[in-house]
Amino acid sequence: QVQLVDSGGGLVQAGGSLRLSCAASGRTFSSYAVGWFRQASGKEREFVQAISGGGGIYYADSVKGRFTISRDNAKNTVYLQMNGLKPEDTAVYYCAAGRGVNIRLIRGYNYWGQGTQVTVSS
Repeated sequence: QVQLVDSGGGLVQAGGSLRLSCAASGRTFSSYAVGWFRQASGKEREFVQAISGGGGIYYADSVKGRFTISRDNAKNTVYLQMNGLKPEDTAVYYCAAGRGVNIRLIRGYNYWGQGTQVTVSS
């Protein structure tokens, strides 16, 4: 069982940076894959980036080179460092934990944070 709380969103100008945090509870958290998804207004939730329990990185082409996912298992926290933000990055961002199967897909995750709003202005 895993519980997730995501935070760190806010309003930034294009080109700015934000660091999102996903704080987790659960004895087996370190073995889980953790992914970040986002959902823009009126759009479907989409995969952003994930890190497997073994440290493998998975990403969407739209954020490669701009976003970096990392995890600190000692703190039970996963981060998403977002640089070079663009208006099209505006969305609610959600972290999620799963078993590492279908890691780029919503169905691969059993536990979800509540979401944190990221707004990027022009």
